[in-house]
Amino acid sequence: MHATWSPPAAVRVGVPEQPGDLLVAGSVALDTRDGPFGKVDQTLGGSAVYFALAASLVRPVKVVAPVGVDGAKRVAQAFSGHTIDVEMLQILEAPTYRWRAHQEHGRNIELGSSDDIYDSWSPVVPPNFAGWAFVGSMRPDRQAQLMAVLGSAQLLAADAMLSYVQARPPEVRDVLRRAGWFFCNEEEFMALGGKDPEEFRRQWWLQGLVIKGGVHGVAAYTEYGVVRVPAITDPPVVDTTGAGDALAGGMLARWLSTGGEPSGLQDAMVWGVACASITIGSIGVKGIAKATPVELAERVAEVEECLRRES
Repeated sequence: MHATWSPPAAVRVGVPEQPGDLLVAGSVALDTRDGPFGKVDQTLGGSAVYFALAASLVRPVKVVAPVGVDGAKRVAQAFSGHTIDVEMLQILEAPTYRWRAHQEHGRNIELGSSDDIYDSWSPVVPPNFAGWAFVGSMRPDRQAQLMAVLGSAQLLAADAMLSYVQARPPEVRDVLRRAGWFFCNEEEFMALGGKDPEEFRRQWWLQGLVIKGGVHGVAAYTEYGVVRVPAITDPPVVDTTGAGDALAGGMLARWLSTGGEPSGLQDAMVWGVACASITIGSIGVKGIAKATPVELAERVAEVEECLRRES
């Protein structure tokens, strides 16, 4: 269903004239994972990386994140040729965030992480930032801190990570309380106590709740209804890691670029699903890092066709 949504002027998320800046604050990770795709050891990942690579296919994006000296070169290689501003990407002496997981049936089962880098990181963001900001999954105390300093953003969105939802619920709820838009998958939604999405959205005073359903597509709940976009089944799924962050990156970049109007929400979600589809077709960031605007446009057309068939 294509919903009509018109938020009050005081919380207007659209940009009436020229689109503003897009910023992502999140993690840079070195992932060690295994699954149907085989095994990868300390491959580049992280919420800020996937979001930025997807968003940069649509418009420039600023990155706020910590990375160790041991991971900086890999980030530079992945971001090369993309319109990604790394001025606020801080290279620290601490080891880059490590994440370990096993993937089965399209789901990552976390096996542990090392996130001490957040103890050494003092995030720097543009003063009085008035653009659109997405605060991706990271250690919840830092995520909550960034939500507070980015409170002037015209649109402020956040994402969840199941292990942190389970381990640090008070800080995750602080993030949720500050968010205008919130992204989560179905498992994270239930871990946060969610049962009915619209009731949950109203409970937390969210302008929008985006629930990522994997093969079932994505749904955005707003004050005036729900907008859905299906997932596409081709090409085959190789690695689902990063799909949610790529979806958010493509969606918000497209929506901001088209003016941020309510009528453009479903179109933006289509672009987000297209970015996620490109991401899951390869291991890690390889697919989305090598993608071109032409490839993205072709994938968007596939998602649009799928949407037409299901309408």
